[in-house]
Amino acid sequence: MKTLAPLATCCALALLLGGCASTAPPAATTSAPPTAFDNPAIASRLTLDQANDVTLHAISLVGTPYRYGGNTPESGFDCSGLISYVYRARAGVAPPRTVAQLVDWGQAVPQQQLRSGDLVVFSNKGVSSHAGIYVGEGRFVHAPSTGGTVRLEPLSAKHWARQQISYRRP
Repeated sequence: MKTLAPLATCCALALLLGGCASTAPPAATTSAPPTAFDNPAIASRLTLDQANDVTLHAISLVGTPYRYGGNTPESGFDCSGLISYVYRARAGVAPPRTVAQLVDWGQAVPQQQLRSGDLVVFSNKGVSSHAGIYVGEGRFVHAPSTGGTVRLEPLSAKHWARQQISYRRP
């Protein structure tokens, strides 16, 4: 049994890296057919493969500098610019450009049904102030603030846990 563990690890790594090696963005779709992974009541513009591509691309941008109004890796990103760039590049979907608009984009998703590629939108006292892309295991990628860089953080981090969080499926 001990000899199977390295083989399983290698196979899992090969599958993950195979997804990272994809260079062509997937074609846009208008609606994804429900799968066992999805709640059929929560509509999505993205297939599960597109949602995974969005996730991997967002993670690959970790370390890109923050810039207010930025929307490319070369110029840097603000939070909504990062979301717009990633969804356009990997899924051919054009999200709204402001956090105030993102809070109503797509379908609401209960926290227990989050999947990678969903949005997390933070509000404080009823005002939407920040957004990121959920990547699984309670973590999200976002462009935090001036002087920072795109980063991966847990939703449970003290600052984010104090915010009201809504989850959206594009």
